[in-house]
Amino acid sequence: MQYTRLGRTGLKVSRLCLGTMNFGPHTPEPESHGILDRALDLGLNFVDTANVYGQQRGEGITEQIVGRWLAQGNGRRERVVLATKVYGTMGAWPNESRLSALHIRRACEGSLRRLKTDHLDLYQMHHIDRETPWEELWQAMEQLVREGKVLYVGSSNFAGWHIAQACERARARNFLGLVSEQSLYNLLARTVELEVLPACESYGVGFLPWSPLAGGLLGGALAKAREGRTGAERMQRQLDEQRERIEQYEMFCADLGAEPSQVALAWVLANPAVTAPIVGPRTLEQLESAAQALSLRLTPEATRSLDELFPGPGGAAPEAYAW
Repeated sequence: MQYTRLGRTGLKVSRLCLGTMNFGPHTPEPESHGILDRALDLGLNFVDTANVYGQQRGEGITEQIVGRWLAQGNGRRERVVLATKVYGTMGAWPNESRLSALHIRRACEGSLRRLKTDHLDLYQMHHIDRETPWEELWQAMEQLVREGKVLYVGSSNFAGWHIAQACERARARNFLGLVSEQSLYNLLARTVELEVLPACESYGVGFLPWSPLAGGLLGGALAKAREGRTGAERMQRQLDEQRERIEQYEMFCADLGAEPSQVALAWVLANPAVTAPIVGPRTLEQLESAAQALSLRLTPEATRSLDELFPGPGGAAPEAYAW
């Protein structure tokens, strides 16, 4: 396993982050625990979850699954950099969602309880909250850090402007502020190259791409469809819309002698702004395949071919759209 620092911090994390969103809804608890155990065997030390994962509002099913795994001991908690998120709706009453100081505190306590731990290594704002002032938000996070319940704070789905705002407001308070940002990033979704990636690089914020395989579309979707594994209706629609490009992509991967999922991950990993893509395996086989992507190096020629097939916005803003 390869490791790198998370943004400008001294914290070292694996170049792959284990996403757990499938744990519960799609992967039963025993298999989920098996994936977590294998991840540790592979040297993967970065685990990401969220209080809303599990498809049962307010229950935190996925956090509970991870918490019961951590509670088995044998150094599991000590070896893991544990990340979760706050923002989503956890109940029907007011103040059971978003980023008010009240909800942040209650949500943190709930996550700690479900995860069976006394602290979160990385506590991430799952979405921007335009209704909560930064002074309130940072004060709440600072309090959790002072109490030892949170070590680092991150964001998810922030625009480049939000990242700059957050970092500047934290700096004014002499607070470390954001150390990471999670955003959608893959060959089919490259918008973050305009503003988000430059902001992360400028402020020393680690970048954690979610859905690096475009929800499976870049993971050999056509080959799976031929085998009768068509997946969800939404995936089938996307596949129909992108069929020509996906056909070319899978042919390109075959010529390269690599699995489509591994090529997609290798492309994301090659970006110097990327800390660790978040992989969300449903099976042990998918985890093993993701780990193999770390040894795949794309040649400049291969990268150019992928850029032609999946063109991005043209680089960072404003150069991408101005003279």
